[in-house]
Amino acid sequence: MEAIYLRYSYDFRDYTGASQKRRVTHALGQLGLASISDLQERVLRDPAVFAQLLQFLTVPVSEMFRDPAYFLALRRQVLPVLETYPSIKIWIAGCSTGEEAYSMAIMLREEGLLQRAQIYATDINPVSLEKARQGIFPLEAVRGYTTNYQRSGGQRAFSDYYTAAYDAARFDPSLCADVIFADHSLATDSVFAETQLVSCRNVLIYFNRTLQDRALGLFHESLCHRGFLGLGSKESIDFSGYATRFGPLARDERIYRKAS
Repeated sequence: MEAIYLRYSYDFRDYTGASQKRRVTHALGQLGLASISDLQERVLRDPAVFAQLLQFLTVPVSEMFRDPAYFLALRRQVLPVLETYPSIKIWIAGCSTGEEAYSMAIMLREEGLLQRAQIYATDINPVSLEKARQGIFPLEAVRGYTTNYQRSGGQRAFSDYYTAAYDAARFDPSLCADVIFADHSLATDSVFAETQLVSCRNVLIYFNRTLQDRALGLFHESLCHRGFLGLGSKESIDFSGYATRFGPLARDERIYRKAS
């Protein structure tokens, strides 16, 4: 990881060891290499091989309206407050292939807020970001997304938001007209905008305590006075250096509000 950082400036040094070991072991098999030494030599000599390895290291897995209770809590407890702002800025950190950005855009449209909202959806994986910009998802997966959407308080037929063709669904491009999909690393980059809501789910679990605190520091710095932080049910700030800088809003869904 040190060599990758020095060669490509991608910093995985503070990712958890067990997670990285599983991913690298999987990459060895997929790339047909026998050892870590072989992998290191190929990666450092050939940027194309590093691009392949990056797909294994970042594991671009997501789904729309994942954990519907989280989106229901946002809809009921956060959006009514965001509605009071003249303009709304939301940061989705670690957006993977864009499913959460489209989910957020759909919810904002249904609450009449999308036209004055700016969503920043960031990730370190350029392949994932390109897929996010395209907004095309497997039709088989969309069937599960529909159930999630309904359970999250969706107000329309989910099929209103996409056009199906063959085995894929292309989501309405106007949903993401004001979404900026951009490269950003929680390990090396700084804050880029003031936001009212930061949503970062299923990302911190891959970081060690040092990197978790760095990411939480970026979120705290980015959020406006009394801004909202959503981490989802699998992550918490309880044992971080920022535990006292946020107050709980929805405990089970791990949605917090920046302390005054």
